Amino acid sequence: MDRTERFYKIEMLIRSRECVSFATLLEALEVSPATLKRDLQYLRERMDAPIEYDAMANGYRFGQQWRGRQHELPGVWFSEKELHALLTMHQMLASLDDQGILSRHLTPMFDKLTGMLGVDEGEAQELTRRIKLISTAKRRVASEYFETVGSAVVKRRRLRLLYRSRGRGEAAKRAAQAAPRVVSPQRLVHYRNTWYLDAWCHQSDGFRRFALDAMEGAELLDEKAKHVPSAQLEAELDQGYGIFAGASPKQAHLVFSAEAAQWVSKEEWHPAQQSEWLEDGRWRLKVPFVDATELLMDLLRHAGQVEVKAPADLRAAYAKRLREAVAQLEA
Repeated sequence: MDRTERFYKIEMLIRSRECVSFATLLEALEVSPATLKRDLQYLRERMDAPIEYDAMANGYRFGQQWRGRQHELPGVWFSEKELHALLTMHQMLASLDDQGILSRHLTPMFDKLTGMLGVDEGEAQELTRRIKLISTAKRRVASEYFETVGSAVVKRRRLRLLYRSRGRGEAAKRAAQAAPRVVSPQRLVHYRNTWYLDAWCHQSDGFRRFALDAMEGAELLDEKAKHVPSAQLEAELDQGYGIFAGASPKQAHLVFSAEAAQWVSKEEWHPAQQSEWLEDGRWRLKVPFVDATELLMDLLRHAGQVEVKAPADLRAAYAKRLREAVAQLEA
């Protein structure tokens, strides 16, 4: 019986019998008196368990404030492996959470989970150092907006956003100043180290994807958010390649060299991709895309190792980028 199981057993015995003697606990747990004393001390001091010794009854019971009420120790149903998995998840969240937004709310809970493993603060820090996520090109999000947006998603309430659109050309210049709009949040998306909000925009009467780092204001409204079925949301926003949304994707036909195929064949570029090995060891990949911007960026990572077969406009755009790169080198 591991430590978490002993905690659970102590909890159940006291709950079911109201008062349990030290001898009964020893027999049930099959541990030494010293171990049982440490467990009881730990439960009281670190897990805030209201366990008291009743001298008159010669046993342990819950404190007066819990008499006749149900008490549960937080998290005692987790096994040691599950606790390790939760602490690993905590470290992964911390790597995503450069603003400390989530950590400050979750840290008290994870402190208790760490405590259940019976390790001190130094050992706990050593555990978290065994997990590392490396992120690049991270865009920071103002914490006040992240929490407001996250709250709106969970509470299913509308948001008034002050949002600055990014883009190229005259239309983008005219929209350069942040403009207010009311949206019904649907989900938060974390993609390539950046947070986005998928929402129904009541101004444009359609789905839109908003980068949180482009928000200059976010106000939670009392009005309920418009309900949108998940299938409709996914059909509108998840059809294209990467973060670019749209309902009418094109199909990119790509062929990777035998050398690049060793890695690309193990990657998922899109859930709806189609792929196959060619007889000469090359890898054929077909992926849907709406906007070529992000797809071109990924293709350039494989410059010289990938051929764009179709569509013609993607092939032309890729060739243009390669020529511009060469021109920069020769300038």
